[in-house]
Amino acid sequence: MQNLAFSGPDLEFSMHDGTIRDLAFMEGPESGGAILISAGAGDCNIYTTDCQRGQGLHALSGHTGHILALYTWSGWMIASGSQDKTVRFWDLRVPSCVRVIGTTFHGTGSAVASVAVDPSGRLLATGQEDSSCMLYDIRGGRMVQSYHPHSSDVRSVRFSPGAHYLLTGSYDMMIKVTDLQGDLTKPLPIIDVGEHKDKVIQCRWHTQDLSFLSSSADRTVSLWAYNA
Repeated sequence: MQNLAFSGPDLEFSMHDGTIRDLAFMEGPESGGAILISAGAGDCNIYTTDCQRGQGLHALSGHTGHILALYTWSGWMIASGSQDKTVRFWDLRVPSCVRVIGTTFHGTGSAVASVAVDPSGRLLATGQEDSSCMLYDIRGGRMVQSYHPHSSDVRSVRFSPGAHYLLTGSYDMMIKVTDLQGDLTKPLPIIDVGEHKDKVIQCRWHTQDLSFLSSSADRTVSLWAYNA
């Protein structure tokens, strides 16, 4: 096995003036290399950085609360979730915000703690601090359903390969899977698939198999196999 030694960062960026809450990468069509997407508190901007050249590209402004989650898809699209109770879609070809999605439907709304888009680019899922999840039809521009799979903040939402299932992790210490194979406008089957001894921070599917990882405030990372 090869031994790896690290002496420090190759590049260091200091454009943020507050806590950085999330990071994501995408391949940059302009530079031919990776673009770093970063966001958080402070000025509530999303910053894009050319990692190959070490240069800042864009500062995307619009959110009025701390940005808690980022997701990239299609090679140029970004979804961001914020404490301002909205999700914003950004198109780096413009670059600007191309859609604002509110979470206030039958109440006061809630901060958006996690976002994900299915592989087809058709469906957005959000996890919110009021224990709810939202499914939103991107192409149709409408909310499909809002439901409460947990009893506390939903900090992680991720579609399975093929988007047949939605994996969610929460501060209620539970990991759950929602079956998306039926009518998405009707009550959805929700299965308890795992539990930690403290808050669940993140969950991630394997890129091909129905297995997933979860990380927790209990200082563990667990690997799970899901038997559909």
